[in-house]
Amino acid sequence: MTAKRIIACLDVKNGRVVKGVNFLNLKDKGDPVELASRYEDEGADEIVFLDVTATIEGRRAMLEVIKNTASVLSIPLTVGGGIRTIDDVSTILANGADKVSINTAAVENKKLVTEAALQFGSQAVVVAIDAKLVNGEYIVFTRSGTYNTGLNAIKWAKEVEALGAGEILLTSIDKDGTRDGYDITLTRLISSAVNIPVIASGGAGKMEHFYEVLKVSDAALAAGVFHDGIIKIPELKRYLKTRGVEVRL
Repeated sequence: MTAKRIIACLDVKNGRVVKGVNFLNLKDKGDPVELASRYEDEGADEIVFLDVTATIEGRRAMLEVIKNTASVLSIPLTVGGGIRTIDDVSTILANGADKVSINTAAVENKKLVTEAALQFGSQAVVVAIDAKLVNGEYIVFTRSGTYNTGLNAIKWAKEVEALGAGEILLTSIDKDGTRDGYDITLTRLISSAVNIPVIASGGAGKMEHFYEVLKVSDAALAAGVFHDGIIKIPELKRYLKTRGVEVRL
């Protein structure tokens, strides 16, 4: 059985880790290099670093911060935000990332996913899907949750798999930062539709939430509950182990 992964997420703005609710009202949570190092020491399986305003501000992700963060890690680092071209992918991987996360550009330029997978391998290409329930249908939003693409999230997940993505980072905008649990329905629908790993994101508030979502996903990502010390990763992993979930201790 493949071990389920616990992933710590660093949403970064102006070189600082921030966290909000439903992608809004961002508050400072600390230095990304310090937090990344701490989460690895605590037993996180991977770190995801998202430059949350790069796309909206029309710029690339901050390479110096990425390089410094990568330098303290031995676990995989995924970087997203402002990735628009194959050169952007190459630069971020060259600066220490193991994977790139592509969201807006994947929707606007599907060839980028395929090109990146061919050049660097599918294992290095994560497509991030930010979804929201609109009139009973899960719809894909881009540009940090500000733009309604009209795309059905389940159909889009199948398409990104066909394009060559090696993994999907699935965030429920409705659940983001609420701490009242992951969107299990959304996660189940996406996981059932594809054969590549799905990382569930958005809504972690207590250990039971991780247990529930890991029944229908390959990994669970969280940010605020780790930053604020509400959940400690070693305790979370021990809890999951006692519930029969295969995790790396």
